[in-house]
Amino acid sequence: MSTPWHILGAGSLGTLWATRLARAGLPVRLILRDIDRLHDYATAGGLTLVEQGVASSYAIPGETPDSPGPIRRLLVACKAYDAESAVAGITHRLAPDAELILLQNGLGSQEAVAAQVPQARCISASSTEGAFRDGDWRVVFAGHGYTWLGDAGHPVAPFWLDDLEAAKIPHEWSADILTRLWRKLALNCAINPLTVLHDCRNGGLQEHHCEVATLCAELTELLERCGQPAAADNLQQEVERVIQATAANFSSMYQDVANKRRTEISYLLGHACKVAERHQLNLPHLKQLQQRLTAHLHSLGLPVD
Repeated sequence: MSTPWHILGAGSLGTLWATRLARAGLPVRLILRDIDRLHDYATAGGLTLVEQGVASSYAIPGETPDSPGPIRRLLVACKAYDAESAVAGITHRLAPDAELILLQNGLGSQEAVAAQVPQARCISASSTEGAFRDGDWRVVFAGHGYTWLGDAGHPVAPFWLDDLEAAKIPHEWSADILTRLWRKLALNCAINPLTVLHDCRNGGLQEHHCEVATLCAELTELLERCGQPAAADNLQQEVERVIQATAANFSSMYQDVANKRRTEISYLLGHACKVAERHQLNLPHLKQLQQRLTAHLHSLGLPVD
């Protein structure tokens, strides 16, 4: 029998992976926060995936961090700010040969998690897939994308990529995953905060071309200073392409703010500004964007870290 996939984090991407893996007949277990959440899940009878208007349900077994049994393969699909504490809660269950797949936005949380579990192999993932929850234990597959996976310290691809193939999760093993993560961070920094501040869908940023271009120039400077020239290559054109391609979508940060949820500002803009400071790089517009966003979140009573 193949190694079970333990999924930590029942948000949109965690649920999307869990249902597709289960649909392919692979063993999946969902780790829920506590016994109350597990009871709610049991009452619902499983997860529901909505794809092209068709809903399918999967009775994936649920458990809590304190459930018995070792964990050998763990998809960490919670938000960047929750990753470290969530993994700390299940460290005692990790097998000596455990592998963690870290599916977080931005940068910073991956290093923090890896430092916590030095005995495990930590694989970073960067995804462009679109999904949102339209109810508890339900996920809508909103847009086909791609997931890049990689391990900077151990470039050999794991054998379980075959499971992703079987589950029809489009993916690629990247020998240089850091470039992918930096590129995604730059795209997020150029798009997400502005959609919140201008209260618009991604397509609304086409009316703020100069502001987008100025941010892209500063982010390009930052990426080059960080030794990531490939991530910096044609950044503005890529940002404009994403804005156009996802014009009707609301960014993830916009959705977080609209739903009064904590954002991942610390792992996106916050991380970029912190690294710029470390390199003594003066990026006034990026810094000002962080200040404007922080003030906006503060005015809404939302966390600013």
